[in-house]
Amino acid sequence: MNGEEKLEHARERVIEAISQNMNLYGVTESIGRLYGALYFQEDPLTLDEMKEELGMSKTSMSTSVRSLLELKMVGKVWKKGVRKDLYQAEPDWYQTFIDFFSIKWRTGISINVSAMEKSLAELQTLIDDQSVDHQVKTEAARDMEKLTDALEYYDWLNRLVDSFESKEIFQFVPKKR
Repeated sequence: MNGEEKLEHARERVIEAISQNMNLYGVTESIGRLYGALYFQEDPLTLDEMKEELGMSKTSMSTSVRSLLELKMVGKVWKKGVRKDLYQAEPDWYQTFIDFFSIKWRTGISINVSAMEKSLAELQTLIDDQSVDHQVKTEAARDMEKLTDALEYYDWLNRLVDSFESKEIFQFVPKKR
């Protein structure tokens, strides 16, 4: 194996590991493979160049790039004289994690908090209703306690995400550099 083949082999090992682990983040292996391939590129690539590099269809490539853009794992870049869109992997893995973590957790927090707040209001209505059975009121009160505890957790989780977005987290868990 010559030097160029060894280089390609070393890169491929990392790309394969990244693609296999992307499912932890709800991302398909092919999208992970695209991110890994872009990560090792020195220059940004067009969709056509990525398609050629990975052998994916243009539609699949476009969908994958859109997913990576939404997750802020790649960005569009401008280059003088180039008319096609160019894409480059976000090289800062800390920032990639922060963006991904924040996007996913903010969505989950919002959905759960909204559902819990609506349920708390309904449960309170049950408790206040004189025609509702005592046992139902007791269970509703217990559910309200559970939901109130859960909302405290989501408040904490929101503050945790805030600490990532503000980079305050690095005061508690510093980068090695």
